[in-house]
Amino acid sequence: MMLCGIDEAGRGPIAGPMLMAGVILHCNIEGLGDSKKLTAKRREQLFGEIINNSTFHIVSFSAQQIDEMGISACLNRGLREIMDTVGADNYLFDGNSSFGISGLQTMVKADTKIAEVSAASILAKVTRDREMLKLSEEFPQYDFNRHKGYGTKAHIDAIRKHGYSSIHRKTFKLKALEKTLL
Repeated sequence: MMLCGIDEAGRGPIAGPMLMAGVILHCNIEGLGDSKKLTAKRREQLFGEIINNSTFHIVSFSAQQIDEMGISACLNRGLREIMDTVGADNYLFDGNSSFGISGLQTMVKADTKIAEVSAASILAKVTRDREMLKLSEEFPQYDFNRHKGYGTKAHIDAIRKHGYSSIHRKTFKLKALEKTLL
């Protein structure tokens, strides 16, 4: 039975894309784990090993798509696309919601327990981090290279000073900014 592990990166930030990956591993890969607990250097090393030893599919949703469709609809669409593309016997998504998709299993913290989900977590996170580094060059005033679009104090201060960029999620409301930008 082929298992496709699925995970996302970038669901919670206030800027940048959300990435989703589905992975079927063709062999055992040592050192897989929750991408957030691995160093950036280790994630990059594992990224190449995963790419070379798996069947995978990566889906990206821009901030504009997230604003237009909503995060749940994007997750639903990404899960469907992965399931339609990868062709596994079973699909396991990290978390506790299947976003209305039948035939999809879920497991909280699957990225720490199941190799295929760990691999998907790494592909999604590395791909998103690389994108945020590119966007940091395009929008240097926001320091995306440091916080990757999450709502840190420095990021909120940069929004106060420069306003929103084209890659900010306008529908994600922050109490810290409500009075400033109204």
